[in-house]
Amino acid sequence: MQIITDIKQMQEIGNNWSNSQTIGFVPTMGYFHKGHLSLVAEANKNCDITVVSIFVNPSQFGPNEDFSSYPRDLQRDLELLNQYKVDYVFNPTPDQMYPAGYKTWINVEELSSILCGASRPGHFRGVATVITKLINIIKPSLMFMGEKDFQQIVVLQTMLKDLNFHTQIHPCPIIREADGLAMSSRNVYLNSEQRQQALCLSLAIKQAQEQYKQGIDDPQILKKNASDLIIRAGGRIDYIKFVDSVSLQEVKQAKDDTRILLAVFIGKTRLIDNAALGSY
Repeated sequence: MQIITDIKQMQEIGNNWSNSQTIGFVPTMGYFHKGHLSLVAEANKNCDITVVSIFVNPSQFGPNEDFSSYPRDLQRDLELLNQYKVDYVFNPTPDQMYPAGYKTWINVEELSSILCGASRPGHFRGVATVITKLINIIKPSLMFMGEKDFQQIVVLQTMLKDLNFHTQIHPCPIIREADGLAMSSRNVYLNSEQRQQALCLSLAIKQAQEQYKQGIDDPQILKKNASDLIIRAGGRIDYIKFVDSVSLQEVKQAKDDTRILLAVFIGKTRLIDNAALGSY
């Protein structure tokens, strides 16, 4: 496992391998949990070369968000990656990725301004820009991303298609704790009481799936019931939406592939989760 910090060196490596080998890329902000590592394992299974980036991207954080406090532990991350076949770890600095005078940004219209984009203006501009840069540097065939960030996958799939990239996204299932909480680096912000409260996200999803299975296909009814459950648990709702899995537009009648997407504040920590209604 080689640790690369220089963009030009990583570019040369990507150019050398991309003509003869399939490169699997796992973009991360580090502080790994089992969800991240499941992406690495999937890249190992599907590709000849595995590249993992560790870069806390400042451009996807708003002015009052947690960029400075976002959990970081590079040595721990590298020790965890040693358990897998990782050929390269790309760990650039913000100054390299966004040098003085940087002026170019990628914006995927419409999809970036709804759901998490409405709550976090500019977030997906930062995500789309850094992923464009990373793909241009690494030249991967496949990019492995977790479905917990479902909107992110849809935004980036649209970007890759619109800009004629050859890289394709390989979506991977959400990895959950034994009690159902979706794994997230931000879970470390929760105290023990909040950790219990946070279960309301997965419980609300499970409830919606069960009620849909029983024949309730009105999103407004499903939304109210999910909202009631979350509020009783002490969560503060950012949004609960039942959307088409391709367009992310709200639906008037739920179907098996309708996606329930939710964002909830537990204390000051904003958590997201999602699932297809028919995937119970």
